[in-house]
Amino acid sequence: MMTIPKLSVIISTYNKPRDLSLVLHGYLEQTEKDFEIIIADDGSTEETQQMLAKFSKKHNIKINHVWHKDQGFQKTKILNKAILQSNSNYLLFTDGDCIPRKDLVKKHIELRRDNHFLSGSYYKLNEQVSETITIPIIKEQACFNAKWLKSKGQDVTFKINKLTSFGFKEWFLNTFTTTKATWDGCNVSGWKKDILAVNGFDERMQYGGEDRELGERLVNYGVQPIQARYSLVCVHLHHDRPYKNDEAFKANLLIRSQTKKQRIIKTKYGINS
Repeated sequence: MMTIPKLSVIISTYNKPRDLSLVLHGYLEQTEKDFEIIIADDGSTEETQQMLAKFSKKHNIKINHVWHKDQGFQKTKILNKAILQSNSNYLLFTDGDCIPRKDLVKKHIELRRDNHFLSGSYYKLNEQVSETITIPIIKEQACFNAKWLKSKGQDVTFKINKLTSFGFKEWFLNTFTTTKATWDGCNVSGWKKDILAVNGFDERMQYGGEDRELGERLVNYGVQPIQARYSLVCVHLHHDRPYKNDEAFKANLLIRSQTKKQRIIKTKYGINS
């Protein structure tokens, strides 16, 4: 009989095996070990598959690699496939360029609540710092240290508080931030039953708000967001976005507008369509 993990980590990726490897090393460092890893691969080449096979063998860890053929930006489709492959009742969604701090999984589990989803955030690294990140740096957790980041050329702004807030300061900033809690695919978690109830991601949508639309349907369903941007910590490696498309973005805005105005709960274009 298979033991159900406390949490499933669903990591989306596309042709960035170096970044994905660093992210996976971040999950090796987690203080909470009772979770599974699912890679939602939007059509990467064999290089990613080979990296995952070597990583799994070296670290004796099972990784569920969910892949489909490359047909452009189809992240919503591969995420829906990954959801169906998950074994936990609670799902954490993130990207293959977001390195988790060692307490990320632990805090997602600790902060989860019935009829809610957790809205985290990320600290975006510049290109220069991103290129300096190595496995030893992740093991030492130096990439979450403000002094280390500044020494490597990172501009330190108010957002550094995402990495330096604990206890009362963490609670205060989560409570009084003016940033709205949303379903941001870089660092967000929710109950599988709720995600299935709204039929997962809308597969018509390409890049630009496709993750937030799911959160808007969850809210329509009665699932409320919890702001935890100063509790749920990861750093985001720099990358370009060649898949940005103005036409697709406009189409996504229209879908989101309909979701809000019509208070749509269950998309017709999701897991079961």
